Amino acid sequence: MIKGVKIQSKAAPQAQAELFTDGALEFLAALHRTFESTRQSLLVAREEAQRRYDSGVSLDFAPETANIRAEPSWHCAPPAPGLEDRRVEITGPTDRKMVINALNSGAKTFMADFEDSSSPTFANMINGQINLRDAIRRNVDFESNGKQYKLSAQPAVLIVRPRGWHLDEPRVTIDNAPISGSIFDFALFFYHNAKELVKAGRGPYFYLPKMEHYLEARLWNDIFLFSQSYIGMPHNTIRATVLIETLPAAFQMEEILFELRNHSSGLNCGRWDYIFSFIKKRRADRGAVLPDRKDVTMTVGFMDAYVKLLIQTCHKRKVAAMGGMSAQIPIKDDAEANEVAMAKVRADKLREVTAGHDGTWIAHPLINQIARQIFDENMLGPNQYHVLRQDVKVAAADLLNTKVPGQITEDGVRENVSTSLAYTSAWIGGNGCIPLNYLMEDAATAEITRVQLWQWVHYGARLDNGLPITLEYIDSLVKELAPGIKKIVAGVKEENVDVAAEYLKAQVRKQWPSEFLTSDLMPYLAIADGVDPKYQKSAL
Repeated sequence: MIKGVKIQSKAAPQAQAELFTDGALEFLAALHRTFESTRQSLLVAREEAQRRYDSGVSLDFAPETANIRAEPSWHCAPPAPGLEDRRVEITGPTDRKMVINALNSGAKTFMADFEDSSSPTFANMINGQINLRDAIRRNVDFESNGKQYKLSAQPAVLIVRPRGWHLDEPRVTIDNAPISGSIFDFALFFYHNAKELVKAGRGPYFYLPKMEHYLEARLWNDIFLFSQSYIGMPHNTIRATVLIETLPAAFQMEEILFELRNHSSGLNCGRWDYIFSFIKKRRADRGAVLPDRKDVTMTVGFMDAYVKLLIQTCHKRKVAAMGGMSAQIPIKDDAEANEVAMAKVRADKLREVTAGHDGTWIAHPLINQIARQIFDENMLGPNQYHVLRQDVKVAAADLLNTKVPGQITEDGVRENVSTSLAYTSAWIGGNGCIPLNYLMEDAATAEITRVQLWQWVHYGARLDNGLPITLEYIDSLVKELAPGIKKIVAGVKEENVDVAAEYLKAQVRKQWPSEFLTSDLMPYLAIADGVDPKYQKSAL
């Protein structure tokens, strides 16, 4: 064992034995000791920024970086091998079956997710690393219940999403402090696979989530430079696509690209987390109360402005402007309902490709053909970097526009309560990606439901029938809906539903909603993994 490095859990011992070599642990320690203080300072800066927003300071484009935005000459790195054409990207967690099915889906790339579609039990995190390692080496085939799962001859290009900067990895401590979840996920994947990927004609490619400031992108870039030097890999081999899924990041898209420019492969519209962030960052703004979740579509003012600015920004800097997720999954037992759902997918993908996006996200392999057809018909080349969208003029007011047609309905409140309970209880039980109402839901949806319920209660919003949304009303819905959660989510334990119910009731009573439910509930996973409570920073 490396001095100062301690594994706090005995979960998945075989995966631990294979991953936690002396070399890998030395790399983890080097990254932690070099960059952890910067991460912590950036998290403090997030808190300071939120206090400014709460005091009435409005978000705006940063004056200190106006020269970066105005300078036309700089561009990002050219597309790396396998990233020239990204018209359909499939996403999902890193369990072995999902990895094979996604890589075989026919999509151009697969974003293997250690973040919002994964519940970060230690077994999930490190077995996921093993599955990706084996897939890269074409040693991932297996049999289950008599069915063979085999990797195809031409699988999708692999992109990995580590956890966000806010999340710790409490099962691994270095010098008596938990390592960053971001660094843990990135480092293990990079250390074990970067050279193998280059040898196969690809490279170490990443999606970077939840950033709120260009200095957070600078931290990632510094880590990339350090890591490539550490293993003797040429600089600028890594590529990273940043998810623009926080409201502050929407005001710093060019700066984020600039910081990562020699490692950048573009930006992505992380649409569901963006709505969550829009509510959370404007928590002190009574005028930012939104209607039912279903009414906050990609065509409402603030979402439309964000999409147009992202496309314009990326193509100005010659990188991919990736569209958002279609969470629909096929409805096998109702052809009419399935056609309605698939029509929504077609309309969404047509909106994206005609707006100028270079690709889109799907959550289910059977949606690939629909998305692919729309992009094939409307994007004849590998991308649309030539679509500069010079017609677009987006001001700060456009990104902050709260005019969203719609109302708050009883069905909308009920669905938020039910979704929050269902997802949270599944997540505590180790499942971070669940089908609900023929949509594949991850943590982002649960986050929207949580902060919307808080917002409606906090500001005394009323239903379309005039009834107020009170604590007592939410409590009554929790009491009514909690007993049915086990029927709509397979394998959920009653005690986890109880935790989810108490958590939601506590959240709507807070002065401000918590930053992330995943941070709040991580101690449940850590305790199950045998971690000493002193290494758990967050608690209910």
